[in-house]
Amino acid sequence: MNAQIEPGAVHLPPMTGWLTRVNAPLAKAGMILAISGLLALVAIVFYQVFGRYVLNDSPSWTENMAIVLILYVTMIGAAVGVRDAGHIALDSLTVLLPYRWQRVMELIIYCTICVFGAAMAYNGWRLGWSVAPYLMPNLHVTEAVRYIPLSAAGVLIVMFSIEHIFAIFRGAEVVPSWH
Repeated sequence: MNAQIEPGAVHLPPMTGWLTRVNAPLAKAGMILAISGLLALVAIVFYQVFGRYVLNDSPSWTENMAIVLILYVTMIGAAVGVRDAGHIALDSLTVLLPYRWQRVMELIIYCTICVFGAAMAYNGWRLGWSVAPYLMPNLHVTEAVRYIPLSAAGVLIVMFSIEHIFAIFRGAEVVPSWH
């Protein structure tokens, strides 16, 4: 099946360099972790339902574990979505602009995402430290476990946004990690 090339579409060379060599495996590992977490989440919820309705003895730890896994899956998945440009974008508006202004808008968007990621990392770290002395019921681990994905995803979002910013200045394209 031949792919149709849109008239006027600009095809950029792939982004290369040390940041891409670091970010591409990180994004792929994040994707694998998010998928693994999602599979574990399904298994835990199935076990909880099986325990409740079949065994009439619902395990007490499954609800808290499911909540923690949802945080990891969504945060890490969101960070990978930034690198692979899978986030919600304003394509419907930016495609109407001339190519040069499209790149300017992309630069503004990725700078804004970078600031947002830095805020996530910083505030996730602060929140994690503030609840670190407390234990999660039924799991017996620190409450800070809930904030690790927020901080980690924030750092990844900053790294992935910087890669996109470098790509804009170099006139290159960040190739998604699953290619």
